[in-house]
Amino acid sequence: MDLGQVLHMNGGVGEKSYANNSLLQQKVISTTKLLRDESIINVCGNTLPKSLAIADLGCSCGPNTLLVISETIKVVEKLYKKMTHKSPEYKIFLNDLPGNDFNTIFQSLDTFKENLRNEIKTEMDHCYIFGAPGSFYSRLFPDNSMHFVHSSYSLQFLSKVPEGVDDNKGNIYLSSTSPSNVLKAYYDQYKTDFSYFLKCRAQELVEGGCLFVTLIGRQSEDPSSKEISYLWDFMSVALNDMVLEGIIKEENLNSFNVPLYYPSLSEVKLEVLTEGSFSINQLDSSQIIFKELDNYKDAFNSKISGSLTEDGYNLGQCIRAIAEPLLVGHFGESVTKEAFNRFQKYVTDNVPKDRTKITNITMILTKRP
Repeated sequence: MDLGQVLHMNGGVGEKSYANNSLLQQKVISTTKLLRDESIINVCGNTLPKSLAIADLGCSCGPNTLLVISETIKVVEKLYKKMTHKSPEYKIFLNDLPGNDFNTIFQSLDTFKENLRNEIKTEMDHCYIFGAPGSFYSRLFPDNSMHFVHSSYSLQFLSKVPEGVDDNKGNIYLSSTSPSNVLKAYYDQYKTDFSYFLKCRAQELVEGGCLFVTLIGRQSEDPSSKEISYLWDFMSVALNDMVLEGIIKEENLNSFNVPLYYPSLSEVKLEVLTEGSFSINQLDSSQIIFKELDNYKDAFNSKISGSLTEDGYNLGQCIRAIAEPLLVGHFGESVTKEAFNRFQKYVTDNVPKDRTKITNITMILTKRP
């Protein structure tokens, strides 16, 4: 299975789309805003570049896609106005895998630019927006060309399913029943991917450029911790039930593992220090209680409209918007639909939302001389 083609969020604007089930991601972007503002001011404050290159890696498609870009430009405009300096030329690069719904993004760009100009109430010099399809586990931009690279809730995805996990039978991710070699294979793949990600970004950023990343991580040092992997355990239960009922062949289930890794803070720090291209400005973790999202939508006037039910923000729908294309690529559409219906029932019946927490790891890195 070619992950570059099947690993993407649900497109469009329907009930199961990522656009209508990305409130958690929007909350995280809002939570990290002050840190992003400070970071882009630090990048621009000393030199006030005439041309500013910004990239968002793993941009997906939906209300969040241009949110970081919009907020960043507003901060830069305010800074340049304060310094009585002409607005810079903006070069904005939106990156995701080729299967991402770029068409919907491109169709919204004229409206985005018009709304942005009305909000900042100043004439930006020029703002050019480009699509940059491809894996961020590879080179995306020319040497020394980027000033600020951002990524939110994307880097927990691996470049591929780790090799040597064939004996992870009955599981689709790391579990308490996964053999030790499977845990090692996932960790080794994470180290390889993250180290190369850092190397590529270091080549692309200008000296003093900033890499700002938020991803889902874990508090525990145990990679099979139930903190977040329990959700994949529920999907495993759903798929195993379908094996027992003859809907799925056992070998088809045993050959499927999700390409994800939720690192601990110490694992992230070790790789940044080992790779060596960046200074650490900030590296910490925080948690979001899932129940809080029920009130977030109204409080922040969110444009996301399909993710709230009578029981509040729907955790099952959130996971479905992210993972459905991956399962369809392996099991087929009809099987995947049934699996998610079962998965959602397991989540609703068994997960107390007031105790469900998502651990976020945020890193702010500066390219070394």
